[in-house]
Amino acid sequence: MPLTEKLIEVFPEIAHITDNNIRAKTCAAFQEAMSRGGWTLDDLDRIPFTLLIPNCPVGLLTHMRSVVQTSIRIADTLDGFYNRYYQLDRDILLSGAILHDVGKLMEYAETEKGFVKSQTGRIMRHPFSGAALALKHGLPDEVQHIIAVHAHEGDGAYRSPAAVIVHHADFITFEPLRDLLK
Repeated sequence: MPLTEKLIEVFPEIAHITDNNIRAKTCAAFQEAMSRGGWTLDDLDRIPFTLLIPNCPVGLLTHMRSVVQTSIRIADTLDGFYNRYYQLDRDILLSGAILHDVGKLMEYAETEKGFVKSQTGRIMRHPFSGAALALKHGLPDEVQHIIAVHAHEGDGAYRSPAAVIVHHADFITFEPLRDLLK
């Protein structure tokens, strides 16, 4: 089975992107991040989604999928109440949510001491490397924007409605675990 099909098998939300071009570029960016970091699909849920929680038991894939599903549910709710004020492009939202932490595949490394910041991660956080990867793969500016501003680096900057959704979905899935697992 080709790698793209295997990626969609472990991350089925990718298949919800209806624009074939955006879906293919999302997969290509994800696969390059895995390659650059030296990871395989089997590693995705062994990699902790954060290094801020010592021995974090939640894997990166679980976190990423949770953020995507949370983003979809938030978007569904907002569409029901605010769709006359703005329209959310679901493919942009999905691609941005799927790739929001893709830079962590380059930011983290595994050593005999466990998971640590890689050389890349010591000099560049994942919102920057992830947005750069999305740019390299020709993803729309709106997807790059979501990735770039989803974390604290985006505080004080403009966030599009889709970026606000992904930002809050990310922190909704992080902060309760951080507080419970300290």
